[in-house]
Amino acid sequence: MMVAIKGEVMIARQPQEVFDFVANAENEPRYNPRMRVAKKVTDGPIGVGTSFRQEIMGRRKVIPMTTEFTEFDRPGRIAEMSTWTGGTSTGEVTFEPVSGSTLMRWSWDVQAHGVLRFLGPVVASMGRRQERRIWNGLKHLLEAESG
Repeated sequence: MMVAIKGEVMIARQPQEVFDFVANAENEPRYNPRMRVAKKVTDGPIGVGTSFRQEIMGRRKVIPMTTEFTEFDRPGRIAEMSTWTGGTSTGEVTFEPVSGSTLMRWSWDVQAHGVLRFLGPVVASMGRRQERRIWNGLKHLLEAESG
């Protein structure tokens, strides 16, 4: 079962700044309280093919995850694929300039594995809330740092 998770947030920072901060996934533990570790595991500059090893706190345990950038168009779009024990997600984050700010949008297709594949509506609801919290955390962090 495939679940779509989409949303957007306006961030009072320039698109290049928001893009660069998000592109370095090692920053994610600063705005995502469930992200314990995010470490770049490929050599070279961040771009297509860059991979990060991550650890997210689940309900009762740490969940290892790997994310790879599949498209990278600075400063407008990052597409990625993430895999973990419970599933796979593919999608993108886009960064659109709007009146000196950035309209950031996310769109993920989540494929749950195991018992979670039978809980589509629950996975969708939890995923939408979780993504909203993560990206609002980014908004608050970046806006606080700018002023």
